[in-house]
Amino acid sequence: MSKIIREEHFDGRVIRLVLNAPKANVLNATMMCEIQSEFENLNKDVKCIQFIGSGDHFSFGASVPEHTKENAPEMLRQFHGLFKSMIELSIPTMVLVSGQCLGGGMELAIFCNFLFLDESTRMGQPEINLGVFAPPASLILPMKVGQTKSDDLLLSGRSMKPNEIMSSGLGTKLFDDDQRMIEGANAWIENFILPKSASSLRIANRVARLKFNKTLSENLDKLAEIYTNELMETHDANEGITSFLEKRNPQWKNN
Repeated sequence: MSKIIREEHFDGRVIRLVLNAPKANVLNATMMCEIQSEFENLNKDVKCIQFIGSGDHFSFGASVPEHTKENAPEMLRQFHGLFKSMIELSIPTMVLVSGQCLGGGMELAIFCNFLFLDESTRMGQPEINLGVFAPPASLILPMKVGQTKSDDLLLSGRSMKPNEIMSSGLGTKLFDDDQRMIEGANAWIENFILPKSASSLRIANRVARLKFNKTLSENLDKLAEIYTNELMETHDANEGITSFLEKRNPQWKNN
């Protein structure tokens, strides 16, 4: 079964990529490869890429088994490659979020230009609870919500409810349920995106995100290096991942 379902809306001017591995919609290697393949098959007429999760949740995040010491370098290369591809494409992106949107799922969501959500949404970066950190979020959150809020989310690992997501500035629009969210997002696209030139949207998006894109492009590889060469050389990072996979509480040694 395909991990990504491609839908074409508005005569192909909007491409909706559905994360299709409910209930968790984990961003594992297979799903990331399929997303990358879809990025490579977009034509010049596309004005918006939408992401949505199948089932009740957007995504629980990247695959924890792929976070182990031996797998982390390849996982980060693939995951960060998605962000680099979206920067290169410069096509405006929109995410439609219901339910849990955690870890790598939240990182994908907060990268997007527009974040539409419903009242069931819960967003958080729980990586610190596993003894690791979130490289893209460590760069994106300070730019989007400021350093104080970013520190709060990245170091506590807690989740936010819809009102906090909106007040933080991450959310574009909030709806009562997923059906109203989808209808509202499509109406918003019809009003504000479709009347515009696809080429002009790409150029405007690249210019509007000049600093944002530069920060990610220059630092994702640096953080991946810290993750693999420093973090994953500690006892606690490996213990955090192992304990999660073994469904037990971690035994920290603080080193």
